[in-house]
Amino acid sequence: MGYVMDSSWCKYNVIVSIYRNDGTVAIAHGGIEVGQGINTKVAQVAAKELGISVDMISVKPTNSLTNPNSAPTGGSTTSDANCWAIAEACKELMSRLNPIKQKLGKGANWIQLVSQAYNDNVDLCARKYFNGNVDVKHHFYVIAGIVSEVEVDVLTGERQVTRVDICEDAGRSISPKIDLCQIEGALVMGLGMYLTEIVKRDPNSGKLLTNGSWEYKPPTALDIPIDFRITLYDNPNNTAGVMRSKAVGEPPLCLSVSVLNALRHAISSARKDAGIEKWFQFDSPATVEQVQQLCHSSIAQFRFA
Repeated sequence: MGYVMDSSWCKYNVIVSIYRNDGTVAIAHGGIEVGQGINTKVAQVAAKELGISVDMISVKPTNSLTNPNSAPTGGSTTSDANCWAIAEACKELMSRLNPIKQKLGKGANWIQLVSQAYNDNVDLCARKYFNGNVDVKHHFYVIAGIVSEVEVDVLTGERQVTRVDICEDAGRSISPKIDLCQIEGALVMGLGMYLTEIVKRDPNSGKLLTNGSWEYKPPTALDIPIDFRITLYDNPNNTAGVMRSKAVGEPPLCLSVSVLNALRHAISSARKDAGIEKWFQFDSPATVEQVQQLCHSSIAQFRFA
């Protein structure tokens, strides 16, 4: 898979504040945390740039006062763009703190440094604006490969994804554990799109028939591949990415088609056993009913051995 990424549309405001009493840091960024881990990533970046523990950093809710005119959260670029802006704001703060650090000497800790900076009238708050057209030429390809294995019950159409292997170029990942989880989630979301989540309406009235979990089937825990292996290819040469990273949110969703193709191969094998080898139309989502019908199992097969 080659998935092109472009952040030219991204515009985000961030603000970083250091508190003089205990040295803790508060961050407000222009993205929205929706489970993709943006809050964790920006906190990790701030901790690295400031040289403090991530436990001293809190991420505050986004609002239109501290983060006005921010672009929508999406496109798999929001996390990286805000991480860049946070890093730049922290670098600005450190440039203000470094003269104080030199005056105090190597023995001074972070809280002493911040307290002295406050007493010397140093501004302990900094903001940064990310402009995707200017700050980072965020245009590159996310490259990934996948191999999928499925088992199909040709009598019932039930199937099981027995193994999936993914290798994805994540650049120099900002937070590898978050990126791994994003790949897992995207793959499973794609399984729903390609295998189970069909929308049905009454042909006469247009009434939605799949209006509950009894009829509409999103993927659940038992739909996750039994053997799920993901490898992040460490590629530090991605100079076009933020901190040399690559986005991982949406691209892995495309990899889910591998499972659909594996399912088609399994159905083709069943059809060959049934004496049918001609091409067949195979639409997604490939529901249990569709798979069972395409296998062309004989009634004679519905018996105990």
